[in-house]
Amino acid sequence: MTGLLAAGGVALDAQSSSRCADCHVANPGSVSTVHLAEWDLSAHGRRDVGCESCHGGDPTSFEVQVTHRGILARSNPASPVYRANEPATCGSCHLPAFTAFQSSQHYALLKAGDKNVPNCATCHGEVAGLRPSPKGLEAQCAQCHGAGRVVPRPEYPIRGRQAFEGLREVRDLLSDVRGAIARVRDRQRRARLEEEAAAAEVPIREATHAAHGYVYDKLDSRLSDARARLTDLFARVANPDPR
Repeated sequence: MTGLLAAGGVALDAQSSSRCADCHVANPGSVSTVHLAEWDLSAHGRRDVGCESCHGGDPTSFEVQVTHRGILARSNPASPVYRANEPATCGSCHLPAFTAFQSSQHYALLKAGDKNVPNCATCHGEVAGLRPSPKGLEAQCAQCHGAGRVVPRPEYPIRGRQAFEGLREVRDLLSDVRGAIARVRDRQRRARLEEEAAAAEVPIREATHAAHGYVYDKLDSRLSDARARLTDLFARVANPDPR
């Protein structure tokens, strides 16, 4: 792609590549330019996960009848992006998160047709793949669980916000530790420290999976493990053993 300009002044990044996006940029009207721009700026766009990965169709052709063959409206229960089908579609790449979500009450209600419960797009956007902010998550949870709402459990939104604040804190700590390790001059020592940092990232991933299942006790436990490892590692990077 060569930085085509969409209607409204939205330019698609030259590093992203999707024939579907190219065509819809050149022929505006059928797809929101915001939707296209969100894809282009996302991890999906950067990794060339094209429109066909979720919507279907044939991206190898510019013939409309061919490229759109098999694509169903998102309102169609057979569509991969139909509300209840979306987790499985996302899960084709994000399997651990999907597996965790399947164990939740939200997933059971979603498959039963409940229109209030969240799916992947509720927190991450349709194509942007965003991480929800702690406050944003609290506000989203409060739509159903706030006082006077469909299922009033005011402690749930607060618990979700606290969990995501913990995730953000530990991810920031991991970033700081890796920055400090990168400044270690001794190559062998730096390699050993990088291995330890990678090992400390495992419980962070496990905590993230637990979040998708709304199992906050497990999330807290895994974050506590990661925090302890990273704090110890940071101290050793900053104050190496003189021996």
